[in-house]
Amino acid sequence: MKRKHKTYSRPKRPFDKERLIEEAQIKKDFGLKNKKEIWKVEAKIKSMRTKAKKLIGADAKQQASLFEQLNKIGLKVSSIADILALTKEDYLERRLQTILVKKRLTTTMKTARQFISHKKVLVDGKVVDSPSYVVKVDLENKISLKPKKVKKKKVKENPVVEVEEEKKDE
Repeated sequence: MKRKHKTYSRPKRPFDKERLIEEAQIKKDFGLKNKKEIWKVEAKIKSMRTKAKKLIGADAKQQASLFEQLNKIGLKVSSIADILALTKEDYLERRLQTILVKKRLTTTMKTARQFISHKKVLVDGKVVDSPSYVVKVDLENKISLKPKKVKKKKVKENPVVEVEEEKKDE
């Protein structure tokens, strides 16, 4: 069995006041479960930046493929400078949880997260149960909520109602 490696790294200074305040605000704004989600996003942004730095001297075709890949997930980039300027917030804006609130399918980030984890959200007709799912631009208009099931009511004759009707007649 292969060992899964961590997709993030913890901060070097665990009690840096400015970072703690910033992370708490991001966690609140984007309805994140914990700060580990922020660290995962930072790691993804960092990997994008390293790819961009490696492609500085490469030909335009390789650069264009990276730009195309990032534009598909909704990060508007047209140069390496744009990739190096990406922030955590840019990436967090493309999460399914955030897009549900932006499209007004849910009212708050917490309800969006709950809908997703309870498998009530469909993306292109398929159930997605991960709030951190990065929505591609072409799938953004194909997000919907599962239709509610209508329960059939069993019709029972209520004996109490019949007795009350008899009393009214008298």
